[in-house]
Amino acid sequence: MTAATIVVLAAAAAGFAPAQRVVEGNPASPVRVIAYESLACGDCAVYRKMLDEKLLPKYGARVAFEHRDFPLAKQPWSRAAAVAARCLEENAPEKSVQFRRDILSARHGIAPDTLEAWLTAWAGRNGVDAAILVASLRNERYQALVESDSQDGIARGVSRTPTVFVDGAPFIETFTVDEISNAIDRALAAQ
Repeated sequence: MTAATIVVLAAAAAGFAPAQRVVEGNPASPVRVIAYESLACGDCAVYRKMLDEKLLPKYGARVAFEHRDFPLAKQPWSRAAAVAARCLEENAPEKSVQFRRDILSARHGIAPDTLEAWLTAWAGRNGVDAAILVASLRNERYQALVESDSQDGIARGVSRTPTVFVDGAPFIETFTVDEISNAIDRALAAQ
């Protein structure tokens, strides 16, 4: 049993249920697009732009788009960013999508030693309590939720980001809007 598995099991034993997810698009849709992302990932920023500019305008009324946290070890501040995102999902869900957009856009200017300052500045610009957001980085429950997503991704074969699942079919790292749109169209037609 790995240390990560122990963290997830301890979180479950302590009653730390996953917080309700913020879903973009139609949360009631049976068609779900599930993206495993790292908030420090350039390819994830490309997917975010694709989501905002192409996929949500075309499918937002008919499809649920969900985010899963999959921080990568090679991106040393990505896990802490995911923890902050979980804090926002729970405490300011209306701000959480904008947080994901903003941190992906700013990723080149963030380092492990500047993340807290970036979070503080972001909170100030967005009407969020900076002290709560920064303190969340040490919150064991949020850390366990991020780890749970990560372990779920590993169980599904995720090793790179973004990995996006449409009706079980994976799209990994770099893919076109046409490729993912075709999969969404097939999933919608099957309903």
